[in-house]
Amino acid sequence: MLRPKHVVRSLGLAVVLASLQACFAMRSSHGGGQSGFTPPRTLDPKAVALPPGYRIDVVASGLNLPTGVAFDEQGRAYVTEAGYSYGELWTTPRLVRVEPDGRLTQVAAGADPPWNGVAFYRGDFYVAAGGERNGGKIIRIGSSGTITTVVDSLPSVGDHHTNGPAIGPDGLVYFGQGTATNAGVVGLDNFDFGWPKRHPEFHDIPCRDVTLSGQNHTTSNPVSGAGEATTGAYVAFGTATHAGQVIRGQIPCNGAILRVQPTGGAPELVAWGLRNPFGLAFAPDGQLYVTENSFDVRGSRPVFGTGDVLYRVQAGAWYGWPDYHAGHALSDKEWFKPRGKPAPGFVLATHPGTPPPPAAVLGVHSSSNGLDFARNPAFGHVGDAFIAQFGDMAPNVGKVLSPVGFKVVRVNVHTGVIEDFAVNRGKTNGPASRLGTGGLERPVAVRFDPTGTSLYVVDFGVLTMGSSPQPRTGTGVLWRITRASDGAP
Repeated sequence: MLRPKHVVRSLGLAVVLASLQACFAMRSSHGGGQSGFTPPRTLDPKAVALPPGYRIDVVASGLNLPTGVAFDEQGRAYVTEAGYSYGELWTTPRLVRVEPDGRLTQVAAGADPPWNGVAFYRGDFYVAAGGERNGGKIIRIGSSGTITTVVDSLPSVGDHHTNGPAIGPDGLVYFGQGTATNAGVVGLDNFDFGWPKRHPEFHDIPCRDVTLSGQNHTTSNPVSGAGEATTGAYVAFGTATHAGQVIRGQIPCNGAILRVQPTGGAPELVAWGLRNPFGLAFAPDGQLYVTENSFDVRGSRPVFGTGDVLYRVQAGAWYGWPDYHAGHALSDKEWFKPRGKPAPGFVLATHPGTPPPPAAVLGVHSSSNGLDFARNPAFGHVGDAFIAQFGDMAPNVGKVLSPVGFKVVRVNVHTGVIEDFAVNRGKTNGPASRLGTGGLERPVAVRFDPTGTSLYVVDFGVLTMGSSPQPRTGTGVLWRITRASDGAP
């Protein structure tokens, strides 16, 4: 549920938190992906618990790293297959149609993986091509499979990619652009991702001018192989900054929601100060919401204990990254200080505004991703957000004491109350591969069909965590949740 507000500042609270962190530090991590997997993946809808009156079925299986689903004017389902997921696993990104019998028909195949999500609008599909190697794009795919670039040269060659998209009530294509780093500073953790070797000049780009505090971080230097490197925020690795230094903003930028005409053109800024704005969806009243993947406990500027966030998007607002989480300052050492590390502090000397409050704060390391809103009373819960939680990637992003995520949750956006909606049965939480069942692995997106009576869940498939993430091709699934006519709302 929601993390308590910072209303108490006492020595007693600090002692309690220090004690809890000491206990936390002594225990080993038990993330959901810290397990083995022996193929093939088995599927059993009965292994998934739902509220009374709902049922879940398999629509298609054997998908290759699926990330999104959309529906054409005939109500047929289409799925994006990413084509890339961590490390050296590269396949061909595709858009496939799901036939009534579950067969997959290729509509288009391309390049520039990962393909992160899809939206349908007036006969065409709009896909976010993450651009792991060459920069991000929004592409348009016609019914015949023809691919046209809507916008390119998006800054997505770092840790996080181009995400979305969603079609707004104004007919524009909205999408998220993730940041290059965890917390604003290029560090050794980014070299683990590999991108500083391919793009040594790359760093986070603000959407507006920002003034730095001069906070720098010194690490070993993997570029030279000897000595040390000092790096500040919003600059390339090995570049020091000074107090009062101004970094010029530009569009496109990192950590932002942007929009563009379906026919193409220059992107426009909607909101910024977001770490990784992954899921975008418009509520029935036309309000835009976004899920943000929050800070990890890694890199030169690790941040402890930050849950993923659901925000209402206010045009032009700054949401606080890299100095705030859910409206709370990272300089608060009681909450955000990793054990044995200093509190993150501020990298900005002045802040572009007051971060808006969250609609809800979700689980720490839950990887809360794609979302959609219920809009048909026949399904129930009209106006509530349904969010796919991919699940933790511990211990690489930080320690967890038990699996977090691996389910679909329902959020009342007016109260911030979060409830499980689709979760694996068992004595503990976790992906089906860990529990030894045929249920959910890693839900990454959800989408209601055009009638609003069926909720489709895109299950990325098996991804285990060793020294690096290990995704398993061909294990993705498309599920469908429906409500019986006499089911409870």
